[in-house]
Amino acid sequence: MRLGKPLMLAVAVAALCAGPVAHVATASARHAAEPYMTGVWEIYPDPFAGDENTFKELPVPGDGPNLKEPYATQWKKLRAERDAKLKAGTPLVDPSTLCLPEGMPTIMGAIFPLEFLQTKGRLTVLAEFLSQTRRIYLDRPMPPLNKLVPSYYGMSVGHWEGDTLVVTTRGVKEDVRFFEIPHSGDMAITERIRLTAPDKMEDQITIDDPKMLVEPYRFTYGYKRNDKYQIMEYYCDREDPLFNVKSDGTVEMKSTNEIK
Repeated sequence: MRLGKPLMLAVAVAALCAGPVAHVATASARHAAEPYMTGVWEIYPDPFAGDENTFKELPVPGDGPNLKEPYATQWKKLRAERDAKLKAGTPLVDPSTLCLPEGMPTIMGAIFPLEFLQTKGRLTVLAEFLSQTRRIYLDRPMPPLNKLVPSYYGMSVGHWEGDTLVVTTRGVKEDVRFFEIPHSGDMAITERIRLTAPDKMEDQITIDDPKMLVEPYRFTYGYKRNDKYQIMEYYCDREDPLFNVKSDGTVEMKSTNEIK
């Protein structure tokens, strides 16, 4: 869930970049022309455009996951309850309203801007929301699953295939869920990240989890570069005067006029 930007305290609204900016990076001899991804990126098209001081949730990407039973029925029931509560103006609490890290792959949904930093052997993804950090290690093997300590973002390793960065992530904690979709400890996430224009980028995401899914779940996020925006420090405040998490698990929101 993302609250309207005026509600998010010091988070500024940045204008979109007026035009594409050409970027060229000098890479190692092995990768003579890696696409230049360093910069600030915003989800595009912006599903929150024009919303102010209101609750809105991103839609589940694509057609949603093809889960095995009983997980499919359980998940659909949960989503139906969430949708009904949202329409009634009493949305259910979620990790963002609890000020918890988003984890993978939710962080790539970019409810606020992301900053990509390309350095030798690593691509670092910095999310403005909660000042989250995700590290993608390049050209190194994935450790065995039993050697990974489950975490919010898991272990991510990547390599270049031409102009596409192919990233594999494993070891995401089972209680870290993307749109409340259940997953097992065996889940693997594959991303194919590439520039589609100097100021546009896409992340093709595939979630593989044979224990939970009938088939892999595939969807794509798009982004637009914004060279005019500077990422700010933003940590969620559970004591925000504009919203309150109630004991029944719903969220009550006030308007700015109500707290004056």
